[in-house]
Amino acid sequence: MVLHIPTPRTVLLKAADPEGNNYVGDLDRLKETDGIFVYNIPQHEHKKRKLEKKKEEESVENEEEGGGGGGVEVDNLASETWLLKNQKSPWAGKKEGLQVELTEEQKKYAEEYAKKKGEEKSGNSEKGEFVADKSTFHGKEERDYQGRSWIAAPKDAKATNDHCYIPKRLVHTWSGHTKGVSAIRFFPKHGHLIVLAGMDTKVKIWDVFNSGKCMRTYMGHSKAVRDIWFCNDGTKFLTAGYDKNIKYWDTETGQVISAFSTGKIPYVVRLNPDEDKQNILLAGMSDKKIVQWDMNTGQITQEYDQHLGAVNTITFVDNNRSIPTSSDDKSLRVWEFGIPVVIKYISEPHMHSMPAISLHPNTNWLAAQSLDNQILIYSTRERFQLNKKKGFAGHIVAGYACQVNFHRMVGLSCRKMARVNAGFGTGRVAKSLELSSVLKGYALVVSGIHLNKVKLQLVAGMA
Repeated sequence: MVLHIPTPRTVLLKAADPEGNNYVGDLDRLKETDGIFVYNIPQHEHKKRKLEKKKEEESVENEEEGGGGGGVEVDNLASETWLLKNQKSPWAGKKEGLQVELTEEQKKYAEEYAKKKGEEKSGNSEKGEFVADKSTFHGKEERDYQGRSWIAAPKDAKATNDHCYIPKRLVHTWSGHTKGVSAIRFFPKHGHLIVLAGMDTKVKIWDVFNSGKCMRTYMGHSKAVRDIWFCNDGTKFLTAGYDKNIKYWDTETGQVISAFSTGKIPYVVRLNPDEDKQNILLAGMSDKKIVQWDMNTGQITQEYDQHLGAVNTITFVDNNRSIPTSSDDKSLRVWEFGIPVVIKYISEPHMHSMPAISLHPNTNWLAAQSLDNQILIYSTRERFQLNKKKGFAGHIVAGYACQVNFHRMVGLSCRKMARVNAGFGTGRVAKSLELSSVLKGYALVVSGIHLNKVKLQLVAGMA
């Protein structure tokens, strides 16, 4: 017995028939197809036959609808004609009504959605908001009669006394920002200038030793400025804004040298303190990453991405070989510079987020402002660990990212005062943890604090 399948519709069975008819099936169809097998038909021929069959069925339906009694059969739900016409897959969705004209609100939403999708496809969503960079000089002249720049330190800018004194009275107030001050930085080494980052999108640099006036205003962010940081010689500085941009400024001219963005908000920016690595920029981002750039090429060279929350602080310790970072995930992680692997992980159930960390001048200790109203001390030597015997409490900072710094030990309070705590007067951990002084008189929350090491003055910024 031989099975012969010329087409899907034709099946011929060859068998020994006593009457002499050796085939069962349609011989005419066999001749039409030249005895071709279904497996030998090309793919495009299959599609072609399906389309022809569909057209034949549609033409038959049209003829029935056009006939006298066809309309009745089509309208009759119990008829086979109606079932053939209205059959559909069980996975097909419900038929929607006719599309009506969109309202103005729907049109506006559709346009915004299409615009957003277009930006995502073109990659524009990875860039920060663009703002024209401007700078205004407020001094009399940018160079004196000897040709020295206005950022040059005075020749008499030297510390006269190495002893630390507790601040006692208000000396000067810098007022020029229309909103709060988020960060304070003194000019490196001499401290004759001070830079303030404002919530009004502006960065202002002020004279400290002489007139106390604003020398230059830098405008290049569309939203509040979160952090600022000087390079080692002070000729350039970084700004990080809530507009998702990081900008590298020339302090003297006010020009933007370069800009960086990952499409996320930078919370903290730092430069590698090594003289030969001043082109290395590290930024703690809102997407839980620490991004490292080479500013010479503008390329991202490394990403540290093991935090579980926004990164708040970056500090260089151990001769700039280790980087302790804190995050909203209530942990402290220590990284080896250039290697995205955590070498020390500190996280306890009782720990709170630490939005501000300051390094002691002898680099052996870290002071961390914890949101449970404490200042915690961590050792940066061989074993990176918490010093449980040295802690400072008594001020209220919960809910604010208040900074901490060293002048002996300076903590910030949100009870409209700053508390100056004893403990680091000689570079050693003091035996006494008693409160030395409370500076009152602030009308608003004190968010930032810094020490001028030449004039031995304490500067506090209002939130």
